[in-house]
Amino acid sequence: MIMTTIKTLVSAIVFVAIAMTASGQSGDFKSYSNFDFVAGNKVLVFDDFSSGNIGDFPVQWNTNGSGEIVTTEKYPGKWFLISPSSMTYLNAGLKPVDNFTVEFDIVVNKGIDEISGEERDFQISFFSTDKGLDGIFPTSLYPGISGIVLNFVTVWNNDAQETTSVHSFKAYNNETEQDISGKNTRKTNLLELGKQYRFSFWVQKTRLRLYINEEKVYDIQRAFPDKAKIDQIRFWTPEYEETSIYISNFRYADATEDSRSVFLTDGKLISYGIYFDSGKDILKPQSYGAIKEIATILNENPTVKVLITGHTDSDGDDKINLDLSKRRAENVKKVLVSEFKINADRITTDGKGESEPIADNITAENKAKNRRVEFIKQ
Repeated sequence: MIMTTIKTLVSAIVFVAIAMTASGQSGDFKSYSNFDFVAGNKVLVFDDFSSGNIGDFPVQWNTNGSGEIVTTEKYPGKWFLISPSSMTYLNAGLKPVDNFTVEFDIVVNKGIDEISGEERDFQISFFSTDKGLDGIFPTSLYPGISGIVLNFVTVWNNDAQETTSVHSFKAYNNETEQDISGKNTRKTNLLELGKQYRFSFWVQKTRLRLYINEEKVYDIQRAFPDKAKIDQIRFWTPEYEETSIYISNFRYADATEDSRSVFLTDGKLISYGIYFDSGKDILKPQSYGAIKEIATILNENPTVKVLITGHTDSDGDDKINLDLSKRRAENVKKVLVSEFKINADRITTDGKGESEPIADNITAENKAKNRRVEFIKQ
């Protein structure tokens, strides 16, 4: 086992203590009014670590350090704890597509020691692999042929009782030895220690956008070379800072489809960017971008009517899932009417529960494909 039982217990206790002091909620729906992120609708990788055993290293991932699956009292579900001094990445990498989205929930652990002014940092990289350079483990500072590294540094000052976030990036090309860099610095409210956040990356060929909850942190037009095939993501927690991070609900999706064209031409749009808590019907605020997109389509085509249909996976009772899917569809309609002023007469709703899966309900990835909202042109 990669970590001792004692270390597991200490990590879990520290994380729970931090989590209990800070809410993971990201604000109400209206706070996301400027959130234009739209998740890709073709799921390529999904991992909520639900199929793994507590204490085990998740099977879809690899590392040159250590990590394990844990649970917490504050945040639901299972989490992947990435320990200090670890470079962690997907075993199979990312299937290269020009346009894609990557999303995950994250908490940065403050650690056991609370020293005034202590820094906690980690790094996330996207890159085109080059096994000749990196071998089995992509361990160089700027791995692969080309890519981007994004550094996140959070400083807690006990004297001032405030958090400073100093984030930076470097987009690089190891073949041409060219690079560009930038920085985002601000006080509080952006990646505070011990709080749950949603990271959303949106790549469109050379362009990369990063959102932390509802806020757009970066919009980098030339993050990658023109013909780069990004096929790996890496999380790096440096040893010298003793930082550990927790991630969950990791989702990589192909975002190539033009939703407007799909809906108007094919007559059906399947959306995976509309989110609910497990077993609940209240829309999460990060659904704003996806609902705004369908609202725009309806506003541009005022004669079109739509049927909204909710679908669930097979977890839980059939009747409960059927009722839940109907309530979720109805709540999507309510938001379209109240927030985007779509005429209610143009929208009907239904729910199918678990009765119409598009994949088996065996793996977490396939269950994620079945949890969806469909918009059917009428």
